[in-house]
Amino acid sequence: MTALPVDPGPHGMYGWDDAVRIWEETDAPEGCKVEIIEGIVTVAPPPAHAHNLMADRLQRLLYPKLPDDWGLFQTLGLAVPGKVGLFIPDLAVVPVDALVAPENRVPAGEAKLVVEITSQGNANHDRVVKHRGYAHAGVELYLLLDPWHSGNPTATLYGEPDGGAYRVLDVAEFGETLHLPEPFELSLVTTDLPWG
Repeated sequence: MTALPVDPGPHGMYGWDDAVRIWEETDAPEGCKVEIIEGIVTVAPPPAHAHNLMADRLQRLLYPKLPDDWGLFQTLGLAVPGKVGLFIPDLAVVPVDALVAPENRVPAGEAKLVVEITSQGNANHDRVVKHRGYAHAGVELYLLLDPWHSGNPTATLYGEPDGGAYRVLDVAEFGETLHLPEPFELSLVTTDLPWG
């Protein structure tokens, strides 16, 4: 992952509008993920095949659980301005009517479920920075699929955001089952996910 250098504002950090402008103007190669993480525009290479297969499998499991007026997106920008973040989660469940704005991003708090799958090179972004950002924005459910967790793949479901923090709702190590509550009502058998 690389960070794009830009002249900082008077306090050494970029304002939201500056960061979004740089994000919108970044011309990254096809498939790269361009995000704003802690006020810095970052570019990550396309994910590995195991990462994509895991997202695909989970997407197939989630589709039948969604109401008709909700969408499941892989490249949706979720804005967390207070934390100077604009994240592109691996999967996001958002009501379709939240996408009516002319921008190519929506407030992160509109998401009903966000899924991040860690990559070896940037796992801490998903575990720490995005975790805090999604909680701060009020994302209802945050599912972290972490094949790199201390050598033992783990799925963790966070929910009930309050004051920028989540409560752990469920944890499953590889081989166990994790339960997503209503409106999804999905028992996720982790052995069904290609952990790589």
